Amino acid sequence: MPDLFSPFTLKDVTLRNRIAMSPMTMYRSVDGRMDDYHLMYLGARAAGGFGLVFPEQVAIAPEGRTTVHCAGIYDDDQIEGHARVTAMIKDMGSVAGIQLGHTGRNGSEVKPWVAGDLGHQLPPDHPEGWQVVGPSDVPYGFGKRPHPVHPLTVEEIKAVHRQYAEAAVRALEAGYEWLEMHFAHGYLAASFYSPMANKRTDAYGGSLENRARFLIEALDAVREVWPEHLPLTMRLGSDDFHPDGVQFEDSITVIGWLKEHGLDLADISMGGNSDDMRDPFFGDVSAWVDRARQVKEQVDIPMATSWNLGVPQNADAAVRDGAVDVVLLGRPALANAHWPVWAARELGHKEPFDLVPEDWGWWLKNFRGHAPSIGWPEIPGEEAPPAGLPGAA
Repeated sequence: MPDLFSPFTLKDVTLRNRIAMSPMTMYRSVDGRMDDYHLMYLGARAAGGFGLVFPEQVAIAPEGRTTVHCAGIYDDDQIEGHARVTAMIKDMGSVAGIQLGHTGRNGSEVKPWVAGDLGHQLPPDHPEGWQVVGPSDVPYGFGKRPHPVHPLTVEEIKAVHRQYAEAAVRALEAGYEWLEMHFAHGYLAASFYSPMANKRTDAYGGSLENRARFLIEALDAVREVWPEHLPLTMRLGSDDFHPDGVQFEDSITVIGWLKEHGLDLADISMGGNSDDMRDPFFGDVSAWVDRARQVKEQVDIPMATSWNLGVPQNADAAVRDGAVDVVLLGRPALANAHWPVWAARELGHKEPFDLVPEDWGWWLKNFRGHAPSIGWPEIPGEEAPPAGLPGAA
């Protein structure tokens, strides 16, 4: 039976464990580029033992960013920064994943700590703003994103799908080996999927099949250029928590359709298409695990999820129980670059320091003196190595 530290193979890619760093928007890019900041913090998580490391959601177009400070891969000049990051992640023993997305009507925003909250939107004529787009002219939420939304024409939809494919080609050139498409959290694909945001009457609106069309065609566009031997996955906004929005039962059907079009793994999350959510459970411990299990049982597809899995025992149980194949950690990964090592020690893994690069793993195994002073909490019953090993400092 696999556990949190079992290798996981998807297509021709093998993760050294089931622990992934989830994409986390950091607002530190200039002109969409990745720089030394990204090299530092992503490399540190790879060195800390994560099996799969994602940067933040990476925009497929300038207007697909959340802010002007967010990362993109819509220009060839951006490839170099990504390539430096992927090389570092691989050198530290992890797999480099990329999450491609377009924020749609949730873009043109201000950094949240500047605005005092998430979702403060700039008008199109602001120097750091732009015209946001969506399936219909429905703004998001209640007041924080009040500016008009440009409904995409069919020709513009096709152009966005080409942008997905072009971004995937650049991602491959940059050295990414795992590609996830972001179809959640109120962004462009999620808004096409949701009847709360999508009021179209053409082939991209109305029925479930029509509302899923944008997602399926985007996946098809990437599938054509992304190698078959590398994983192609998706994060789906599987529930809007509103009677007028996306329903989880429909999402099981849609994941089945996407599997037929070449999807290799599904990562489920919230729809995020409105602030008006009724009884959302994503504050619960292991929030999405039971639903991931339902999808896996009904669709027979590998699953991943995030949300409140930062306690090692809960993350391990999700894998041991067969509900998920990969656990995604966002804030826990930011809080502790060595979360996998901590989890391994908490769970009694035989060789937790084998998760870090060999050179400093040797020093961590061979400490002397006062055991807690190494910087890790003591594990009850753990036997300390002999003191005074040659070369120990």
